[in-house]
Amino acid sequence: VQVVESGGGLVQSGGSLRLSCAHSGYTFSNYAMSWYRQAPGKAREFVAGITSNGGRTNYADSVKGRFTITRDYARNTIHLQMNSLKSEDTDVYYCNGKVVPAFARPEYPAEVWGRGTLVTVSS
Repeated sequence: VQVVESGGGLVQSGGSLRLSCAHSGYTFSNYAMSWYRQAPGKAREFVAGITSNGGRTNYADSVKGRFTITRDYARNTIHLQMNSLKSEDTDVYYCNGKVVPAFARPEYPAEVWGRGTLVTVSS
């Protein structure tokens, strides 16, 4: 199982970006998916999450109303639409997948991380 992020880049303050995370190797709908971010020297922090069936989302207070997480079952992909970006949103963004316990199997990892994609917001 692996997840691969894309879509990071440089954007001006107030602008928008859309991150994508492609999931492969095990049934996509068996995983709850999330985005985290991390700045150098700081702890990784939760940004947004979506349940395995897409029925529920949750967000960090710092991004509520600006970011939207969605999942595309046809493409085994999740997206993070980021609007009204601020300089403090500058970070490396990581995709995370956690298997729903009812679907856990020993041959597949219970949790998987991507390598990250850099988002830089210039003021």
